[in-house]
Amino acid sequence: MKKFIMSLALIAGISLGASARDEYAKDSSVLPEVARTTISDNFDSQVSKVKIERTLGRVSEYEVTLADGTEISFDRNGNWSNVEVERPDAVPSNMVLAPISDYVAKNYPNAKIVSIERDRRGIEVELSNGIEAQFTHTGKFFRASR
Repeated sequence: MKKFIMSLALIAGISLGASARDEYAKDSSVLPEVARTTISDNFDSQVSKVKIERTLGRVSEYEVTLADGTEISFDRNGNWSNVEVERPDAVPSNMVLAPISDYVAKNYPNAKIVSIERDRRGIEVELSNGIEAQFTHTGKFFRASR
């Protein structure tokens, strides 16, 4: 009986793993409306690849690559969580909170924000000069490192 239950659990685990395969698409039609709007409002480049990550059969994340090399990650609802642009470009200014933009302009006037990531801990930006700065969700500076 124990062998039967263990075999059944193994088969179930393999089935779940097989159903969690990533999918790929070549256009934005697979993205939630919020994500499509974010792309169209902030970027001139077209979507070249969308990777749909699944966990236990549910979409957990969308990873979008634009034709110009920009990479954007969205959660399952279409809210962006990470944006990385190719240098010498900068993350679109309307995707960055004003206090963060002000801090960077004041303290690193020759640097551009080339990456921004937001998660439950706060917001982290990477600057074109290699500095990484961390902020709260409201944009209050927390710390910087190289």
